[in-house]
Amino acid sequence: MTTVPISEHARTTKSRPASVLFYYIYCEVMKLIRIPAFSVPTLLFPTMLFAFFGLPNLGAEIGGISAGPYIMASYGAYAMMSVALFSFGVSIAAERGLGWNKLLRTMPLNPLVYFMAKTGMALIFGVLTLLPLFIFAGLVGGVSLGLLAWSRLIGLLVVGMIPFVALGLWLGYFGGPNSAPAIANLIYLPLSFASGLLMPLEFLPPVVRAIAPYLPAYHVGQLAWTSLGAGDGASLGSHLLWLAGYTALFLVMALIAYRRDEGKTYG
Repeated sequence: MTTVPISEHARTTKSRPASVLFYYIYCEVMKLIRIPAFSVPTLLFPTMLFAFFGLPNLGAEIGGISAGPYIMASYGAYAMMSVALFSFGVSIAAERGLGWNKLLRTMPLNPLVYFMAKTGMALIFGVLTLLPLFIFAGLVGGVSLGLLAWSRLIGLLVVGMIPFVALGLWLGYFGGPNSAPAIANLIYLPLSFASGLLMPLEFLPPVVRAIAPYLPAYHVGQLAWTSLGAGDGASLGSHLLWLAGYTALFLVMALIAYRRDEGKTYG
């Protein structure tokens, strides 16, 4: 009979949750990548938007900076929101419809690991969505930023994605497998339009411009634009506070939806 030193056993036991989490994140990312009908459009759609609407306007100026970086950052924010609501939120609703969550309940998997893995997948896939957009904007659109500026822009977009991950969690437990995509579109497209992500705010109707500062997507865009030298003049901290408040609100909504779903499923 062999024995394991207590210290070694403790290290192994402590490392298991992290190992399970990282492997689950890997599985979630690979699951999306192995569905080309979903992953390819998701990865390339922001780049197509930039090709159609960004390239013809490279010579213009928006928000006091060149239109190229401004439009690129706008579509980057748009892409991150899309991943949070569709890759994350709608996929949870679909898995509920398939009974996957019931199967997971029979396994020794902590529900927190499931939610953390889904969140990690959304953040990683969001960054993967940014890469073709940024590479295309740099090589074809001539958008040139320093390494620090590129890193800062990606980091702020990831931070801005967090409240929409929370909103996606609510969507996953509030909507069903058939209704969740429609609900996501009803949230995602009006928010993107009214926040200036699809069209600069100065071209929007006055009533929309008045509402925009109270929308979460507006503050995600402002994080990106401010990092490039544009934006509404407010500090990054103020936009982060708005997004923190929305994150808390969406998490409360998600918790209520989760408990309601658990009550309906298990009594």
